[in-house]
Amino acid sequence: MSENLIIADGLVVVLNYTLRSDEGEVIDASTREDPMAYLHGADNIVPGLEQALTGKTVGFTGKVRVEPEDGYGERDDLPPQPVPRSAFPPDMKLAAGMQFMTEGPNGEHAPVWIDRVEGDQVFVDPQHPLAGKALNFEVEVLAVRTATANEMSHGHPHGPDGHSHHH
Repeated sequence: MSENLIIADGLVVVLNYTLRSDEGEVIDASTREDPMAYLHGADNIVPGLEQALTGKTVGFTGKVRVEPEDGYGERDDLPPQPVPRSAFPPDMKLAAGMQFMTEGPNGEHAPVWIDRVEGDQVFVDPQHPLAGKALNFEVEVLAVRTATANEMSHGHPHGPDGHSHHH
């Protein structure tokens, strides 16, 4: 089933990647056993990486440097905001780097990340922890396939075998 597809919008791309900071620290990585699949053109991954992969084919390997404006954005000079611990479910374990959704005044949902926990104050940051940082990806394209109608309507792939896996 090796269609020799060129990466373009509407295709599911399966890749193995390692993401490093400028200091060389591994921030995130997939494995061959558990590669990352995403729907190209659906904002599943940072724009800079998506642009770099457009037009590539299976077997492409390379390094892609993504500047903050094409990654998680520039960092605003806003300090993390304290929120009382009581605003979170009591049985929830809170740790720096955790992401969760908050509801804004008009019912809109926005992600926030926990910066740190100090006593009964939880400091949250509306900016991605990688905002303002350059992203250094090493990527290998393992597979490229046509997205199913279901995947197109949902805007993300349903696993390498195309089955749904909503948790």
